[in-house]
Amino acid sequence: MDLKQLNYFLCLAREGNMTRAARQLNIVQPALSMQIAKLERNFGKQLFDRTAHGVSLTPAGETLVRLAGTIAKEVDRAREEMARLDGRISGRVSIGMITSAAQSTLAASSATIAARYPEIQLLICEGYTDTLIDWVVSGELDVAIINMPQRKLPLTAHHILDEEMMLACGTRNKMPLPKTVSLKRLESLDLIIPSRRHGLRMILENAAAAAGFALKPRLEIDTLSAVCEIVAATELVTILPGIALKPLLSAGRLRAQVISRPAILRSVSWVTNPRRIVSGAAAAVVEIISDDLTQAAKAASRLVEA
Repeated sequence: MDLKQLNYFLCLAREGNMTRAARQLNIVQPALSMQIAKLERNFGKQLFDRTAHGVSLTPAGETLVRLAGTIAKEVDRAREEMARLDGRISGRVSIGMITSAAQSTLAASSATIAARYPEIQLLICEGYTDTLIDWVVSGELDVAIINMPQRKLPLTAHHILDEEMMLACGTRNKMPLPKTVSLKRLESLDLIIPSRRHGLRMILENAAAAAGFALKPRLEIDTLSAVCEIVAATELVTILPGIALKPLLSAGRLRAQVISRPAILRSVSWVTNPRRIVSGAAAAVVEIISDDLTQAAKAASRLVEA
């Protein structure tokens, strides 16, 4: 068995078709079939079921996909680290981001990364905190930017920022926003907030429970940009971190005030699997995104009610 055979195997597993996989690998189909047959003889296991319509993984094949995928990633990391010794930062980085972070800085951060590190291949996805944690644990993601939960994680966490949650309403809403907003006041408001699948909702639920009441929202939506648009157009109010509110605060369509009695903080961190080395490329990507998030949060805090 060699790395070439493993790469051929992984490509065929992705494509599910000999012809497509051979084309992707830029080899002829008989050569691919021969390498896969050698790999099966080496393991003494059938890795694919062949049909007239393509191939599908056997249980042994599914096991090898998990193992070979990890091996291939580690080899890529080794190449990246060797290149780094020559002063080059290159390689593939897969990163997951919570929606509030992605929507606030992703466009600007991606442009900076592309300009500063042209040899980095970037794969970015959005997701809920719990989902992103699972993907980092399984190796599907190199890094994830998450709302830090209160429970202990099987990951290495690196703090980015603590951000205060804000009460926000539309500029047409006549509701007064005092300089000091009490958490208890939220009990009587018509709220639109994310669902319980969302990391921000868990932060709000915990804060409300500590204050002795339960949140009873009128509407639950996980798409934060949609929440902001609805608040701007209705009498509903929301509680979100500043970077999620910033676009409509800047546009003059929302008003906001920090909740300060007591303050509700969400902590944003980037997490990695402690069993895997953080590549130079991943560290460079996270540094840029972290700086942009910190600046976005500061800019949002300057837009609250005076």
